[in-house]
Formats: sequence, structure tokens, C-alpha cells
Amino acid sequence: MGKHITCYIFLVLIPALVTSDILISPLRNIKKRSATDVHTQGVEIYWVKIDCSVTSRFSRNVITSRAVNRANVSKEARFDVELPKTAFISNFTLTIDGVTYPGIIKEKEVAQKQYQQAVSRGQTAGLVKASGRKTEKFSVSVNIASSSKVTFQLTYEELLKRKFGKYEMFIKVNPKQLVNKFEIEANIFEPQGISELEVEGTFLNNELLPVVKKSFSEKKAHVSFSPTIEQQRTCDNCTTTLLQGDFVIKYDVNRDSPNNLQVVNGYFVHFFAPKNLERLPKNVAFVIDVSGSMSGQKIWQAKEALTKIVEDLKEEDHFNIILFESSVSTWKDNLIQATPKNVNQSKEFISHIRASGGTNFNDGLLTGIEMLNNAHENKSVPERSASLVIMLSDGEANVGVSNPRDIQENAKNAAKGKYPIYSLGFGYDVDYAFLERLSTENNGVARRIFTDSDAALQLQGFYDEVANPLLTEVELGYKENAISDLTQNSFKHYYDGSEIVVAGRITDEEVNSITAEVKAQGALNEVTYTEQADVEETNKAFEEQQYIFGEYIEKFWAYLTIQQLLEGRSVAQGDEKENITAKALELSLKYKFVTPLTSMVVTKPEDNEEREAVADKPIEGTDIQQVSSYQPPSAPYYYSSVDGDPHFIIAVPQKEDALCFNINEEPGVVINLIRDPVTGITINGQLIGDKKSINNVRPQNTYFGKLGIATMNQNVRLEITTQNIILQNGMKRTVFSWLDEVTLQQPSLTLKIKRKRSLEVSMDNGAKFVVVLHQVWKKHPLHRDFLGFYMVDSHRLSEQTHGLLGQFFHPIDFDILEVHPGSDPEKPDATMIVKNNQLTVTRGWQKDYTADVQHGTNIPCWFIHNNGDGLIDGNHTDYIVPSIF
Repeated sequence: MGKHITCYIFLVLIPALVTSDILISPLRNIKKRSATDVHTQGVEIYWVKIDCSVTSRFSRNVITSRAVNRANVSKEARFDVELPKTAFISNFTLTIDGVTYPGIIKEKEVAQKQYQQAVSRGQTAGLVKASGRKTEKFSVSVNIASSSKVTFQLTYEELLKRKFGKYEMFIKVNPKQLVNKFEIEANIFEPQGISELEVEGTFLNNELLPVVKKSFSEKKAHVSFSPTIEQQRTCDNCTTTLLQGDFVIKYDVNRDSPNNLQVVNGYFVHFFAPKNLERLPKNVAFVIDVSGSMSGQKIWQAKEALTKIVEDLKEEDHFNIILFESSVSTWKDNLIQATPKNVNQSKEFISHIRASGGTNFNDGLLTGIEMLNNAHENKSVPERSASLVIMLSDGEANVGVSNPRDIQENAKNAAKGKYPIYSLGFGYDVDYAFLERLSTENNGVARRIFTDSDAALQLQGFYDEVANPLLTEVELGYKENAISDLTQNSFKHYYDGSEIVVAGRITDEEVNSITAEVKAQGALNEVTYTEQADVEETNKAFEEQQYIFGEYIEKFWAYLTIQQLLEGRSVAQGDEKENITAKALELSLKYKFVTPLTSMVVTKPEDNEEREAVADKPIEGTDIQQVSSYQPPSAPYYYSSVDGDPHFIIAVPQKEDALCFNINEEPGVVINLIRDPVTGITINGQLIGDKKSINNVRPQNTYFGKLGIATMNQNVRLEITTQNIILQNGMKRTVFSWLDEVTLQQPSLTLKIKRKRSLEVSMDNGAKFVVVLHQVWKKHPLHRDFLGFYMVDSHRLSEQTHGLLGQFFHPIDFDILEVHPGSDPEKPDATMIVKNNQLTVTRGWQKDYTADVQHGTNIPCWFIHNNGDGLIDGNHTDYIVPSIF
């Protein structure tokens, strides 16, 4: 059996104020490995290099690792890299014995189909997954023949953003072993000139400090770090390495430079970060979630941070504290000036905050906005001041207005674009996608606060970024008619230590110069700036430097445009969303970026066959379990499902628990399980009953005997019974039997039938589910064959997905109180608070049949009585439909 060794290189760039956190589509590692495969002998990593090139804040980073298999048998080497969530992978190559296998960027759906073909052949795949606060992990592995060499090379690109007056390159180093040649090299070129350069490292002891080489003069800077193998050792003759920790490069540029406006080869970029501006007074509505889910460590961390934040307010600032749980309470009736006396009173108020109740998100947020509106109408705050909402929550609305879209619309109508809303999501139970939409629509940003010991510092750190507003209503205009395709050029606020960046395209090749005019409101009056760039001169200036990589400003513009299109896509609907998606996809493919709309396919040799590795861009919020072509899960992992009589199991991974309920209806009734109006997917199930017993004394059990899956967008229908599987694709009709063992791939879906066991269905949008066949003895006096339904991957369905099962594909929160003995000694009862309802529930278990079709696996869950009343939306009869289609 082959053996493998892992080489780790972790690279992270810390973004500035706008952190664009992204979510991942899982990649599947098809080849199984046992623990005995992991060894550190034979494969030697002999060279690791992290090569960073930065030109005008735009960084291209190439990470290379070379390994050789010195053993006399083939072994497996794996390449792991952590890269920033705000970065886009632009290339990956695998070189084996001098032959290079490149990565190809494709539309996600196309790549997914190609990948599924590889999966159906049982081939090993690469992996990209979310891994840290600001990073995602790229991982790919390959077998190396005896005495062979392999080179892994990953390239990604990112815009460095200014925060607290500096750009930071944060490199997390962890090679896990001594490396014969280890190098970090950074070359920086800034046409504005470099004003300072610093290098820090948590692992840099007195012996390693002299190994760091740094220098800068005028427009160029260089940093290198290349310790010998002896310098890497933790002690003399030790085989363990010191290289474990953070390596940080910080720099800033000359703010007096005339080169803020740069033009190269038909594209321009404008950097705006003026000096010597007077601070504006700030008006802040702090809107804080104090519902029951915030109890414990969270509320204490929030109070600690809020206490420090109010201490840092300037006396010319105004503020108030709004608390929301089931109801809303405020410290004061209106905004109050931050005098020392008022600050001390607010700290006293903060110290008495307690967490309890539900989550009335809507009223809390609207109260904060209304206070800002009243303050400006009453002129109780300075006319020239910056107003904003800072909102903190750890969960979802379950009191009052609970629909996220309605809350979003209410906030937008109330704020009317006047106040940025900064949304801080505490932990992983929060609906972070909603917070991002809310802030994006209201000129703010969302930020996840991780529930670690430093959560209070995270909250303070975010506040520090917006603590000192210098300008409001910032507009950057460009006079020439030959300018098009501008990135965002109007901004509500500009904060000290940050930077505004605008890029655009020049449509007229005859233009000799570009003029930028900036208008904004300052602390004393309106301020204007005018900057001009000569096209020919700036082109020549860039030709002189050595660190340029291709058409860099054009790629800079594409990167910024794609980022902003993806942000706009999150709040758009209908035709507008389709148009934005099409534009972002076009640019992603043209400039070869792995974005949430594209994937990178790498074809590599392994075991004398070609293998597919697919890299997908993660989306913030979920670290999906990696799965191969359908593999039965082992307890306690399970899927949201419906099976048996029919019992529903709702997985709640945030709680590491499950909810369950039964539906009692008559045979023949058809129930809507899933309905997604955006993707057009509808799944319905028809009930069948047991065979009638002779005396009919016992009540008749019901099960699902038929399922209907329709994709309205592609005119595809799939009818699944206990005898046949019928696919109707347009006018074409194909019939399969449960005796078949077959994989069918079509443009709209992939079917994989496991003989007399299960059917796996993968939709073209990435949704995946499994139907399990339950067969009984044909002459059984009571029971008959039936079907079970298991949703394996629901995250590709839209947020509007509903249905008796589909409504639970969105996060759900609940609290269990007062656990006490029930009528069955083995099944205690308890009080559950869910969706603002108080229910009596019973601890029990339901069967998951994916691993064992005959006997099933017991899944512990909280059972909701009376057809799920109080847990499901509405009544169970609301989900009865006329037919399976």
C-alpha cells in the first residue's frame, strides 16, 4: 500500500476594513486512506519557496514546494496551503519528473460535470475548504513513483487593503519538518514611494532575527528570509523545526506623492487617502443582541468590549445603547453626548446587562436607525458629523418580524442610505449571509466575530477601524468621456488609516491624460481634490521597475470589479441578479480567477490513470463535510431526511443534535417536501399504507411509496416508485428498474442507481439527495416496500427554499429547558423554546437507514409531538398538494 507525507505551507494576508469572507463548495477526496498510510519516511521535501510580488497593493503570490521519493516503493505526497479568503487562485501546476500538468479555470457547472465523470470512475480529487478566520485551505495529493520528483506550484492574487495606516502581508509558516532550502521573498513596487517597512515574526528568536533581510529605497522594497537547515532546528541535532508561527511584513506609502492616479495600457487605478484632515464628530447607535442565546461567555465578552469602546469615544461624539431580546430597551431615549459623566453612566448601564428571551432583531435595528433620524431632525448632533449603526447578534430573528428579507427591506427603507450599518455576527449560529446583505445594502460591511477567548478584542479591533471618520459623502469623478466600467466611486464615509480605491477602463486610445476630481464633506467645510495623470509618463514609469507581472492594472481592475459584482449579486434579485452573475462569470473566466462562479480543474496522473482535482472557491459560513460519490455516513453524522412511518429527522449541526417529528395522514396523500422557486426544484412524496390486516384492529401505518422530482427550469421530471425509476427529459422518457446498476449523466442531472439499495441524484446546481429502497418479503401479511429520502447536499438551493423538509435547510435555533422524567423512563421530556414557541418535547431516537437498510441506525433526537406543531411553519396540512408533480 502506498504511503504519504504531508507538506504544509500556510500563507495568509490580513485584509483591511472590508473583509470579504467567502463559503466553500466541498471537494471530494475519493481515494480512502487508512491511518497506517501516514509516514514521514521516504518522501523528502527539499525546497519550499513563498514568492510575493506586490505592485501598487496588488499582490501575486507563488508558493512552490518540491519533494522527492527516496524510497523503493511509490508513496503519496500532499500539498497544503492556507490562503486568504479575499484571494482568488489563478493557477496551479503539478510537475512530475519534468512533465507539467496545469490547472484550467472553467465555469463551475462545466467543471462540476467533468469532476462528476472523474468521481464516477472512482478517481482521487483535490480539496479546498474553509480553515480559519481569514483563510481557506487548498490541498492536493499525488502518488510519487520510487526515485521520482514532484513540484507543486500554486498562484493566487489579492488586493492588499490599508488598515490602521499600513498594508500587511501575514505569512503563517508551518512546514512541519526541516527543509533543506526554505525561502520567503517579497518584492514590493509602489509608484507613490515607500515610507516605511517593518518585519515581525512570532518564531524569530535571536538566532533567526539576523537571517531576515529587509531594505527599501524610494519606490522599491525587498524582504527575504532563508534560514539554513541548522538554523531551523529547535536544538542542536534536533529533527524538529522552529519555523512555526507568523511572519508579518508591514509597509506604507508616501502620502505626498503625485502618483495617486496611475495609468497603464488602457486601464487606470486611483488611490485616495489624504493627509492632515480634521476628525468628524461621530454619532453611533450601538444595537446589541441580549437574547438568551447570548448568555454566558458571549454576553460577558460583548460587555467587556462595549465598555472599552465607550471609553474611547471622543467628547464631541454622540451615542446610545439599544438592547434587543424579545422586547427592546434603551439606555437613553435619544443620542447622548459622550461627556465623561455620560460615559461613566453608560458603563454602569453596561455592567447590568443580562441575556434572556427571544430575538426581536427587526425592532432593535429600527430603534437604532430611528434614534439617528430623530437626532438629525432635531439637530441635536452636529450637522457635519458621521452617523452609523453598529449591530451585534449571534442568532436569527424569532420574535416579531422574523423573515430576513422583510427585516432587510425595513432597514433599507428606514435608513434611506444615510447611515452605514456595520453588522457583527457572533459565532456560527448567526445567519451571516443575511448580515452581509443587510450591510451591503446600507453602505456598511459584515464581520464575523469568532467565539474564542479574544472575542472582546475582535470587537474592539473592528470598532477601531471606524473610530475616526474624516470625510462623508465621498465622490470620485473622472472628467473624460473616454472612461468606462468604473468600480465603485462613491462612499458614505472615509476613515482614518484606510484607503479608497477606484479603477476603470480607458475606451479612447488617443487620451493623453486623465483628471480625477474628489468631492467630500469634511469637519469644517466641503473639500475637493484634483489629481491628474499623464498617460505616456505613467506608462514609462512602470516599464522601469522589475516586479511588474503582465497587464497588472487591468487584472487589478478585473479583481476589484469581480469582488464588487459578487457583493452586488448577494442583494440582487431576478433579471438583475442574472445579469450581474453573467458579468462576474465572464470576467472570472477571462482573467482566470477561481471565484464562487468558477472552478479550476487539474488533470494529474495517478496509478497509470488520469485524475481530476477541482478547486472551488469557498463561501463564508460553512465548512461542508467532504463526501465522495455517495458513502453511507456513520453515526452520529446524518442528513436531514424523511423515512419510515414517515418520520422526519432534522440535523442541527450547530447544536450537534437533531429534531424529529412524524406526520400522520391517510394513504394516497401527497406532501410537498422541498420547493425552491429560484432553482425550480420541487420534490413531493405520496403516502402508501400497510396492507389491511384481517381484523383491522391496529391503526394503519403510512410510508412514502412514490416520489416526484421536477426541475421546472429544465423541464425534467423524475418519478421514483418501489418498482421503477422513470426519467422524463423533455419528450424523452427513460425507465430503469431497481435491479439495474447504472450511472446516467445528463446536462441537468446525474443518476447513480445502486442495485436494490439506493438512488443518488445530483442536480446540475450542486444539490444532491439519496433515495433508499426498503424491500420486505412479498408475502408479508402487513408491510410493503417503501422509500426513504435523504438530503445530502442542500446548500446549493436558494434561501427561498421551503417545504415540509426544505424549510429546515436554513439554520434553526432552539433551547432545551427543564429536562425531567417522562412516561417512558428511557425517554425524558423537556421544554423546548423554538421559533418563539414553548413546546413539550421527548428525548428519543429515529432510524437512519443510509448505513444499514435492513436495521437502520438509531439517531438521538428531540421529538416534537402533534405532526411537528410549533416547529414547522404553519400546519402540516398546508403542505398537502394535488399530485407528485
